Amino acid sequence: MKKVVAIGELLIDFVPQQKGCALDEVTHFERVAGGAPANVAAAVARLGGSAAMISQVGEDAFGTHICKVLRSNGVDTSWVFRTGRANTGLAFVSLDATGNREFCFFRNPSADLFLEEGQIVPEMFADCAALHFCSVDLVDWPVRAAHRRAIELARRAGAIISFDPNVRLPLWSSPAACQAAIRAFLPAADLIKLSDDEVEFVTGCADERKAAEQLFAMGCRLLLVTRGTDGSAAYTAAGAAVSAETLRVPVTDTTGAGDSFVGSFLYQLTRDGVTRDGLAALSGRQLADYLAFSARYASLTVQRKGAVMATLDELRQAYPDGR
Repeated sequence: MKKVVAIGELLIDFVPQQKGCALDEVTHFERVAGGAPANVAAAVARLGGSAAMISQVGEDAFGTHICKVLRSNGVDTSWVFRTGRANTGLAFVSLDATGNREFCFFRNPSADLFLEEGQIVPEMFADCAALHFCSVDLVDWPVRAAHRRAIELARRAGAIISFDPNVRLPLWSSPAACQAAIRAFLPAADLIKLSDDEVEFVTGCADERKAAEQLFAMGCRLLLVTRGTDGSAAYTAAGAAVSAETLRVPVTDTTGAGDSFVGSFLYQLTRDGVTRDGLAALSGRQLADYLAFSARYASLTVQRKGAVMATLDELRQAYPDGR
């Protein structure tokens, strides 16, 4: 099986030990290695796929911890660099009664922002099935150019380019700046994953199908939309449109839910050898199966504190009949 390579932020999530209170009311936090691209890579590796991470952490204990956790999850950290120019990023999180989150970030700057274009080399994309990235590290720092170089080299290697904007407005000077950066990278993506509350912000169109057509006109081949408790959907440039229901499970923490969904989806694509040219040709039946698998996988993530990804065995034990 070819590998999934993720590029972007690595940080420490401090998740609250109390639930149902605002961030300024939380008194105790638990350290969890995080960063959306890393969560995606961990999901692929935990399911039995091959995954690697491209990023940069500080020369500090938090950076060491993140690398240890990634390796323990089976993620290749050969391309996670260390720098003394800044510390590893931190994010403090609160959870309301339903498990939804409020963030406070400490990364002005953080080590990942200093990842440079020159550090990105062709060897990173040998035997690469997909490159996955998000928007948090598309800010105006050297790391933005590093993303462009990674996309260029991954494209040359024939990889699928996967983009989950994963909008985090507190990290931007304005919503408009975030929106502009995301839209600048949309034409590079073959697969785009959006949550339902991001569709209009990213595309300017509230209707999913119309938003999908707009993205297809830019070159996207497959759009995934996660809708929280209302399920998920997949749209292809060839006209397929499929929806799936969310599994009703007790929710502890929604952190990493979307990452586990797209990570498990990329795992299935690489497992089945789906290429960039094959994305638009996926049948409705195959898409329905993929969505159902990813819904089951994400349902395990939300029952855990922090973005802790399940193994394939754990998934099979939880859903032995595939339902």
